[in-house]
Amino acid sequence: MKNKSQNSNPNSTIKILNYQITETVYSGSRTIVYRAIRNIDQLPVAIKLLKNPYPNFNELVQFRNQYTITKNLDSPLIIQTYSLEIYQNVYALVMEDFGGISLQEWVANQEKKLSLMEFLEVGITLCNALEILYRKGIIHKDIKPSNILINPHTKEIKLIDFSIASLLPKETQTLINPNILEGTLAYISPEQTGRMNRGIDYRTDFYSLGVTFYELLTGKLPFPCNDPMELVHCHIAKIPPLVNQINSEIPSVLSEIVEKLMAKNAEDRYQSILGLKYDLENCVTQLQQTGQIKNFEIGRRDVSDRFIIPDKLYGREVEINTLLQAFERVSNPPLSPLCKGGEESPLSPLCKGGEQSPLSPLGNGGEQSPLSPLGNGGEQSPLSPLGKGGEESPPPPPRDGGEQIPLFPHSHRTPLTPNPQQRRKKTPTPPTYPSRKTTHT
Repeated sequence: MKNKSQNSNPNSTIKILNYQITETVYSGSRTIVYRAIRNIDQLPVAIKLLKNPYPNFNELVQFRNQYTITKNLDSPLIIQTYSLEIYQNVYALVMEDFGGISLQEWVANQEKKLSLMEFLEVGITLCNALEILYRKGIIHKDIKPSNILINPHTKEIKLIDFSIASLLPKETQTLINPNILEGTLAYISPEQTGRMNRGIDYRTDFYSLGVTFYELLTGKLPFPCNDPMELVHCHIAKIPPLVNQINSEIPSVLSEIVEKLMAKNAEDRYQSILGLKYDLENCVTQLQQTGQIKNFEIGRRDVSDRFIIPDKLYGREVEINTLLQAFERVSNPPLSPLCKGGEESPLSPLCKGGEQSPLSPLGNGGEQSPLSPLGNGGEQSPLSPLGKGGEESPPPPPRDGGEQIPLFPHSHRTPLTPNPQQRRKKTPTPPTYPSRKTTHT
C-alpha cells in the first residue's frame, strides 16, 4: 500500500455530482481517498471510493456498513460521515476532512523519536475512542496506525475505517484462508484468525491496540513476517520480545502494559478499557511530577462490567495434563528409528534385514508378538505359541494373579503344520466306554 499526498493534479475522470475533487490523499490496493469541496456550502470533505469498478457483493456491504455504523456515532474521536453517494457502479463515502494524516505517517515524519508524553497522550485518546465503541457495543476489528488520523498541528485524533466493524457483542470467526481474513494480519488477534475455536468480542481490539503501542514504542512490529501463515502462527503461538528489551529507554511498566494487551488468551488481557486508561494516566502523573515512571501493579482498576462466560477450562488441570502428555508421546516417540548403539525401535528391523517385523513390539526379554512371523518369512503361524528356537514358550502370567485356564487346552501340544510322517491316514480308534457291572443281591 502506498500513500500519495499533496497531488495537485487530481484525476480528471473522477467527477462526482455536487463535489469538486481537489487532490488525492490516499491510494491503496482496494480504496482511494480524495479531498474535495462540497459545492452547496464549500465544506471541505474527504471522499472514499473503491478502486474496483465492478466490486463484489461483500465489498459493497462493507462500504455501506462503514456508513451505517459511523453515522450514529456522534463523537469528536470518531470520523463523521455525511452521506453515501452513488458513483457509477460503486458507493462514494463522504466524510469530514479535518486535515488529518495517518498516525503511521505522522510518526515517520517526526524528526525525533516519539517521546513518552506524546505516546501516553495518544494512548489515552485512543482509550477514550474505544470506550465510546465499548458503550455502543461495537467491535472495530482493525485497529492499526493507518486507521488512526491525527492533525499534525492541533494533535486532534480520530478513528476511521469501520468497514469490517461488528455490532454483535460476540461473534465467531470461521477458519478461512489467511490471505482473506478480516483485518490486517500484522495487527490481528489470535482469536480473529479463526484458528483458536474462540469467539470474538471487544477484547480483540485490545490486542490490536497492544500491537499498535508496540510499534509506536519500538518503531517495529512484534512479528516482522511476510508469509501469511507464519504471521498467523506467530500471533497464536509465539511471544514477541519485550518492549524494553528492544528499546531500553522504555519503562518496564509500559512494557508490562503492552505485554498484557497482547496476551494470547482474551481472559489474560485487560477486561475493560477504563482499567487500561487508569494505568496510562498513572504513568502521566508520575512523569509530570517526577520526570520518570516507576513500577506499579498494573490492572488494579481493571474490572469488567459485563458478564462474559470464559472460554478457558477450570478444574480440569489433571485431564489437560493427561491429554498434553499423550499428545507429546505421539508427537515425539521415545525410540529413534536410526540403528545406533543397538537400540531397538519400530523401524530398526528395516536396517537389520527384516529380522523382526516393523510392527513387532518385542521387549527386552524377546517375547514373541503375534505379528512377528511376518518379519521371519512366514516360518510360523501367527497363532503358533512356539518361540524362535522351536521350543514351547511359556504362557504369559495372569494379570489378576489367579490361575490361568487355556482357552484351547491342547493347542499348545500339537503344531498347526503337521510333519510329513503324520500325513498318512490312520484308522480311527473307536471310543472306549466303561463296562457295566450288574450287582446281584
